[in-house]
Amino acid sequence: MIELWQIAGAAVSGAAVAWLLTVFGGGGSVLATPLLMTVAGVADPHIAIGTSAAAVAVNALGGLAVQARAGRVKWPCALVFGGAGLGGALIGAEIAKAIDGHALLIWFAAAMAAIALSMLLPKRDLGDPDVHLTPSMTLKLAPVGAATGLAAGFFGIGGGFLIAPGLMAATGMTLANAAATSLVSVVLFGAATSLSYAASGLVNWPLFAALVGGGVIGTLTGARASRALAVRADLARRLFAVMILFVATYVAWRALAGG
Repeated sequence: MIELWQIAGAAVSGAAVAWLLTVFGGGGSVLATPLLMTVAGVADPHIAIGTSAAAVAVNALGGLAVQARAGRVKWPCALVFGGAGLGGALIGAEIAKAIDGHALLIWFAAAMAAIALSMLLPKRDLGDPDVHLTPSMTLKLAPVGAATGLAAGFFGIGGGFLIAPGLMAATGMTLANAAATSLVSVVLFGAATSLSYAASGLVNWPLFAALVGGGVIGTLTGARASRALAVRADLARRLFAVMILFVATYVAWRALAGG
């Protein structure tokens, strides 16, 4: 039975994740699972991953609507990449569900560390803003999308830190277009992963609702903070990456300690 303090903890977690995502961009959603386990008291790593994946998909959908209205989404590329990755996400989720929870947390901590390190790398917005899908480009996009979907399904994360670089490498689009276009795959992969977990009874829907509700508040307050931090965005992003590394260390320690 879910207690009131757990609902409150999930709402606070959702607000924190959405705030961090709004202020710093990609990478913040990976904190949803550890926050659910520590702040909301979710003991089963599989339930934490399944529930956070569902919330990430919903939050990404809101972001996608904003980016689509701004005309930044390259839909043909997005649909090829996301469509190829759907099967991978389902396979990854099935593999993850079969793994012991503590062992899965160690893999999850490794993914967190990889995300943090990717955030420390310099970002360049070079590329072609007028990219159009071609047959040769499709042959590059599909396998990268399938591999990224597999990783996203296994770790129960949106995979945005992999999707955007993959889109840029396969198409030559700009970072801004890749970040916007990646949200299509984040929605698809998150939905596929959470549906797989839900079919196994591994999504806590009251906590999911609290995560999403808290996320609305986090997004609204984060928008104001992001404008204030714009002049020091690079430093702030690096500090955020270091924080993710510390959380990854804690998650790995908790998994190795068996609790």
